[in-house]
Amino acid sequence: MRDFQPEGRGGKPHSTPPNTPPRKPSIPSERSDKRMTLPPRFQKEVITHLSRNPQQSNASYNPTESTTPAKQRVPHTAPYSPKLVQSHLKEILNKHCNGLWVSKLPQLYQEHYKQDLPIEALKDLEHWTHICTVEKPCISKPQEFLLYPAKEMNQISTPPNAATPPKHDTPPSHQKTPHHTQKPSPTSKPRSPASSRALPPDLRQRLGELLLKYSSGLWAHALPKLYQDTYKSKLPEFVLDNLTLLSDICTIDYPVPDNPKRAILYAKVVEDENRNQSGLAQLQTSERRLSSQTVPHLIIPTEEYPSVLVMEAADTNSVILRYIGESYSKAQEKMEDEMREFYRKDNTKMTLSSPCPGQLTAVRAEEEEEILRAQVCEVMADKVKVHYVDHGFSEVISGSKLLELHEKFFRLPFQATKCKLAGLESFSHEPAVLKRFESVASGKILLAEIVEREEVPLVVLYDTSQDDDININAACLKALQDKSLESPLKVNSAYMNVTVTSVCSDGTIYCQVPSRGLAKLNEILEKIENYFRSQVTSESLVSQPFCGKSCLARYKGKWSRVEITNLHGSRVLDILFVDIGVQASVEVTELREIPPPLLRDIISIPPQALKCCLADLSVSVGSWTPDAVQWLRDTVLHCSDCSLKISKVDESKHLAHVYLFTSKNFHDTSCSLNQQLANSDLWNHQKDVFLSSHGPSKFPPTNPVTIQTSSSSPSEGDKTVHPLKKRSSPPGGQSTPPGSPTKHLALPPGLELPEVGQNIDVFVSVACHPGHFVLQPWQDMYKLVVLMGEMILYYNQTDERPLKVEKNQVCAAKMENNWYRVLVKGVLNNGLVSVYQLDYGKHELVRGTQLRPLTQEFCQLPFQAITAQLAGVKSRQWSEEASIVFRNHVEKKPLVAQLESVQEASQPWDRKVVIYLVDTSQEERDIWLHDIMAEFTDELTNAA
Repeated sequence: MRDFQPEGRGGKPHSTPPNTPPRKPSIPSERSDKRMTLPPRFQKEVITHLSRNPQQSNASYNPTESTTPAKQRVPHTAPYSPKLVQSHLKEILNKHCNGLWVSKLPQLYQEHYKQDLPIEALKDLEHWTHICTVEKPCISKPQEFLLYPAKEMNQISTPPNAATPPKHDTPPSHQKTPHHTQKPSPTSKPRSPASSRALPPDLRQRLGELLLKYSSGLWAHALPKLYQDTYKSKLPEFVLDNLTLLSDICTIDYPVPDNPKRAILYAKVVEDENRNQSGLAQLQTSERRLSSQTVPHLIIPTEEYPSVLVMEAADTNSVILRYIGESYSKAQEKMEDEMREFYRKDNTKMTLSSPCPGQLTAVRAEEEEEILRAQVCEVMADKVKVHYVDHGFSEVISGSKLLELHEKFFRLPFQATKCKLAGLESFSHEPAVLKRFESVASGKILLAEIVEREEVPLVVLYDTSQDDDININAACLKALQDKSLESPLKVNSAYMNVTVTSVCSDGTIYCQVPSRGLAKLNEILEKIENYFRSQVTSESLVSQPFCGKSCLARYKGKWSRVEITNLHGSRVLDILFVDIGVQASVEVTELREIPPPLLRDIISIPPQALKCCLADLSVSVGSWTPDAVQWLRDTVLHCSDCSLKISKVDESKHLAHVYLFTSKNFHDTSCSLNQQLANSDLWNHQKDVFLSSHGPSKFPPTNPVTIQTSSSSPSEGDKTVHPLKKRSSPPGGQSTPPGSPTKHLALPPGLELPEVGQNIDVFVSVACHPGHFVLQPWQDMYKLVVLMGEMILYYNQTDERPLKVEKNQVCAAKMENNWYRVLVKGVLNNGLVSVYQLDYGKHELVRGTQLRPLTQEFCQLPFQAITAQLAGVKSRQWSEEASIVFRNHVEKKPLVAQLESVQEASQPWDRKVVIYLVDTSQEERDIWLHDIMAEFTDELTNAA
């Protein structure tokens, strides 16, 4: 999900975090010197866009304010379920019957549910009269509110679905501000009467433990298997038949309206008030120790991948870093410039004569020009040890260098802060880990993926400065590997009793060669099997997945080592079986933590999957036909007596070129499978047809991480991780056999739109110009995330036979590790297919091998893309400059749309709406996009 995929994150294995801006911007094409003269106010915006500056202006134009701007709710910055947030809010208010400040609500919400409170929910509070009562008690702080539980908690109501645009100086033809009529939420299901059967206390406790492990929610259908695996007993059937029995320990959400059994359960977290009070007391004590003046607490950046400067690390649980950005490093530079000017005037009378430990001070650096903030650590005879609070290091200096810190320099939070490296908690003081961290991270600007937003955040660091991005955490963990246990790679060496574990569609194979490392691995994996057979606890469940994490998953009925390579939201992820070479998509509930007693031993063993290719046969797109791949799989994956001979080793690619044999006659290469394939008709194929998703191509690759396949059959009950095994059908629907055209597919119903003149919250996924852009309804976007997660699980576990593609066919297409619902627009002669994303409104080229039949299960949710044009402006041929201004204001942004008219069509993707767009993200005014474009074209005409 590269273009706004909520909850989506991850990317290349071990490397690129999601949604990371490209490091090498493309050079704009040469343009004619005959250019229109732009109005000055728009010149910077257009130049910024054409230069591919990643920081585009979000408000390059300030429209005239409305005479009486009404207060508009701000569209939220991430899709959320109002019903779920209301339920959580009700629980919090029940514990604060005497009221609480709204400013404290985000912190309480984070502590309770380990999630950020959606910004949109704060704006909806005043409408949720059935949940809370809002009071303005403080005239001096007009933006501060008190929240109380609703006076009548049994009152049934639903929040407004969209904001009402304000009255405007230049209103549309319908002057009246519409009243929005709210329909019941489609996610709300009528609850069945409570069963007379209550949950036994031990069952209730166990279910509560399981739910607490998955703070982002747990599918109800996953409960029986998870319960069986964890507690070695069967979950009573009546629990799933009556989910309302769980209402006191979890919140229930229904993202699939037509299937009430497809519910997501969110644990209710009981606040540990003693812990909070203790933490508050410690914080107050530490503040008193610092100085009579206090400094604001440093707020973790809101973006998912902030840039950081790594300072140093005494251990991986206390890495010192600084955030890079406008409110962080830029603000620090500005403050230090001000300090230099302030103390340059007269610093003789500002000398700190009697420093004491914990006191904040200004320090004159060795260069005499720099003045830095510091905290006194220790006072000696004529020396003082200080810690530079913005730079993260300490030193002993002369007491004469200390100056009194003026109160205006207390306003900026200390910039040097700590973080913990995810996955290295058990090895935080290991010399090999710290040495590797020093070499790959210290002193560098990196990207930080914030896994857990605690006081000391849990992070994964990425170095994106090279062609191949580096997962710093994974690189440090690999420093513990014992090189003597690696699979041998000696040229001209022959190996018997080789096991081929995987054959990829480009001819790459993965093998296990007998070695000390493989023997030790099998011994430890057997201990792990015994450990889980005897364990009855939820401690081994993986509750905090992240890219690069090492853990365990089932493969052919046994536990095997895996590494998480990509996350599709919080419940679906991609994994790599590092000792087998197979990639798969699974639900997070299928993963287990490595048992602590065996963690160090298993981490020390390098991956045992040896990556190979057949010598004298090319590994490239089009070289391997599906028949050739299948023949090789049938030949070697079931053979227990393979042999190979290494002809050369490509160290840069960690790839061995081998001759493969199904017997011990490895001395004669003419008997190798290489030669058999080269001489067979399987190697003859149509020229220039793209048959594979691997290897170089003149077209950009569409899925850098491909789910590998294997034809060997998994054991009974192994339904999730073996990619070639077909699932009989997705839950609730019948699947079409891969390779066959979709027949009798009932398309989903059309999207329900509000009445003309009414409003709806939207997200603009694509914007070409005011005459053509694409919207998505905001309220149901989280349902689309759930749907795409289900599609990933389903399609990544079916075989790779391509679909017979026809124009105007609705099917599923794989692009950048995700599966999309698409409409085929055209089939090209070179094997590429032009498709239209029915949920995002983008046109793409994909290889025909990446298309699959769309099953009926995935046709329940209406297609989410709505083609639109802007109301209030004349239709025209929009200039490139006008298109750029429009895109900068609307693309990839949540806005409020007011419906002007609908142009119906026979197919949902041909329907078009004419709407007004309003940006309500600014507190002081609302921005109407048709006014911006009208004024831009007027100024452009006048300047011409």
